[in-house]
Amino acid sequence: MPERVVLLHGLWMRGFAMGLLQHRLAEADFMVERFDYLSVGESGPKALIERLRQRLMPSEEAEVVHIVGHSLGGLLALRACENDAGLAPGRIVCMGSPLLGSAAARGFAQLGGEALLGPYHGLLEQGFESWTGPRELGVIAGRMRLGLGAVVGQLQGEHDGSVAIAETLLPGLTAHCVVEASHTGLIMSADAARQAIQFLRHGQFLGEEPG
Repeated sequence: MPERVVLLHGLWMRGFAMGLLQHRLAEADFMVERFDYLSVGESGPKALIERLRQRLMPSEEAEVVHIVGHSLGGLLALRACENDAGLAPGRIVCMGSPLLGSAAARGFAQLGGEALLGPYHGLLEQGFESWTGPRELGVIAGRMRLGLGAVVGQLQGEHDGSVAIAETLLPGLTAHCVVEASHTGLIMSADAARQAIQFLRHGQFLGEEPG
């Protein structure tokens, strides 16, 4: 039976932005669907998380349901899967998600842009302390420094232009890798797609020794 993958886009995007990644995952024989939402216009995270959880339920078409989230989408994926009761088994891949909180988002809020971060600004700014959910979590970070976040967020160390690699290193994750891509470029990167496919299938990234 094929395995299903739900794709979550990031802030200021819509589902169509994940089209190339969807195509690459489909070529790897996953059933892929995009979860579209208004990152700024939604009324709040509670209803969105419940709607997302409904998409992660087992079905006759697929008993395994993975989730791949870019940026804010990765944070929402973790929030939805903190309690896995009733959900189909599967893995999570986060691409460029500031899981420990975003310095760029905090800088943007201080400049008066909090309203443009939408109802998820708190999640973006603060992130999580650790991952204790039941699903295996793989994180793909970029290190091509192209993006506005580097200007407003005073990012430290290597980063993808919006998110520092250090911000993606959430305690409790299963595996972590870095590719040559900018923040937005992660969802178009062939290397990132290959790494995502590897983790969804095997729970580790290419180049890692089996655990």
